[in-house]
Amino acid sequence: MDKRTQQDAQDSNMVKDPKDWTTGDEPMTGAQKSYLKTLSEEAGEPMDEELTKAQASERIDELQQRTGRGTQEGTKH
Repeated sequence: MDKRTQQDAQDSNMVKDPKDWTTGDEPMTGAQKSYLKTLSEEAGEPMDEELTKAQASERIDELQQRTGRGTQEGTKH
């Protein structure tokens, strides 16, 4: 990859907002469901089994912040 291609890739919108996903209204994936279950249990929060992919992604982000998972501070070495 040349420098221009790298710069273009860095400047592009590579991470889409879940609301903009074309498949965001489909049911959450098995991986999302499993991880969401773990996060919900750790946070002491109820889990909604009927979330869409986009909703599950947003809920995962929210619960990661609450539990410290997915952050440097929450990482155990």
